[in-house]
Amino acid sequence: MKTIGILGGLGPEATAELFLRIIKATPAKRDQDHIPIIIFNNPKVPDRTAAILYGGENPLPELIRTAKLLEKAGADFIIMPCNTAHYYYEELKSSVKIPFFNMIELTAEYVSKFYPEIKLVGLLATTGTVKTGLYQKAFGKCGVEILVPDDEDQKLVMSGIYDGVKAGNLEFGRKLLIDVANKLISKGAELIILGCTEVSVVIRSGDLKVPVVDPLQVLAEEAVKYALK
Repeated sequence: MKTIGILGGLGPEATAELFLRIIKATPAKRDQDHIPIIIFNNPKVPDRTAAILYGGENPLPELIRTAKLLEKAGADFIIMPCNTAHYYYEELKSSVKIPFFNMIELTAEYVSKFYPEIKLVGLLATTGTVKTGLYQKAFGKCGVEILVPDDEDQKLVMSGIYDGVKAGNLEFGRKLLIDVANKLISKGAELIILGCTEVSVVIRSGDLKVPVVDPLQVLAEEAVKYALK
């Protein structure tokens, strides 16, 4: 059984949610059947969207330091519950000698496998994730187009993430995010991607009239499979 390393704190609520989902996804009948997990909940990593779009402090040095500490602590592979931070994925992957999973690519593969007929997918994510085209690139390889909110609705998404979930105002965040998701559906989105781990905290499958794919859940299930392989 391999030990999972979670590069967390981006933010803490999403990290706790991923930990819980790994536990629930593990076919365990007793404590000893569960997977060893090392969590570095490092909330001191500078904001990723601020760095990518507005010249804020570079989070990469702190991300690399965190990844290396997880490796040194005994993790066999690393997962990271932050979509926007995948902008730095290649540098992070090359900074350690152990596997480093790419949540966005895993999600694109999941949708391609389980929803092969779907060609237009709505994305709820930070402005950093949207503007860098992380999902657009990954899904484009699978022949799937990404539909993003317009500028005004994207501001609502950011408010739902930062003023809502990150600030602990979950119901406020949930309402804003579901409203924007429904607007994407009215524009033709056949499926909604919860492309920010804070969105994963407040929206679940069944909340919308189209399928919902949660990268955090995809990551949890893939991590369990690999750890138990």
